[in-house]
Amino acid sequence: MAEELSFPTGIGTSDADQIRLLGHDLAEDLMGKVGFGELAFWLVAGRRPSPGETRVFEAVLVALADHGFTPTAIAARLTYASAPEALQGALAAGLLGGGSRFLGVTEDCGRFLSGVLAQLDRVPATDADWDVVAEDAVRAQRAAGKFVPGLGHPVHKVRDPRTPVLIAIAAEEGLRGPHLQLFEAIGRAHPAVLGRTLPLNGAGVCGAALADLGLPVEMLRGFALLARAAGLLGHLAEERRTNLGLEIYKTVDRNAKYTS
Repeated sequence: MAEELSFPTGIGTSDADQIRLLGHDLAEDLMGKVGFGELAFWLVAGRRPSPGETRVFEAVLVALADHGFTPTAIAARLTYASAPEALQGALAAGLLGGGSRFLGVTEDCGRFLSGVLAQLDRVPATDADWDVVAEDAVRAQRAAGKFVPGLGHPVHKVRDPRTPVLIAIAAEEGLRGPHLQLFEAIGRAHPAVLGRTLPLNGAGVCGAALADLGLPVEMLRGFALLARAAGLLGHLAEERRTNLGLEIYKTVDRNAKYTS
């Protein structure tokens, strides 16, 4: 007898009568009883989040959902203007732009903070101790010719309004952990190293908050993309009404200058 094939999964399965998701009956146990943000956390972490964790996680999703006419939103609108029959293509075009300058900072910052923390013998007990760790980390990045992920923003030059709010929410829920504490310390310590003051940006604080929730840092960009998918759908819904993508195209086309 041929060996029976097996493809084990802890996510979900289905048959003619039932859909199972995370060990539960989707229709009976989850629909109308579990929020989408809670489910997204559960799917990745393999455990159901606490109410406080859900609040912080969903605050992150809200913070990253949209930031106006970013390159990702423009790419989605232009693609939709070119191929309105392919909504999936327009959405994908916007998501493909999530990288080191937009959205990807969430994961980059989480990885950076986790790397610094992994080198510590003990978790600092005071803000002063955190500041020493932060200053050393910033100096090491500068010596290596690298930027510190989460520092600076192309629009919010003084303060990113999302940052203090997310830190406050995490603190209220008892979830202001070492990643957020180190991130805050970088905000205090970096001017002495860089010679200028930069804001702690929203994408970076989201990465720190997600890492403090125990989510894998290798997956953090995925959460940023999950959040931005909602914002892009909003842009595409508006694009159906306004045809702004065509105006963007025409404006660039009319002002294009050939150079040899």
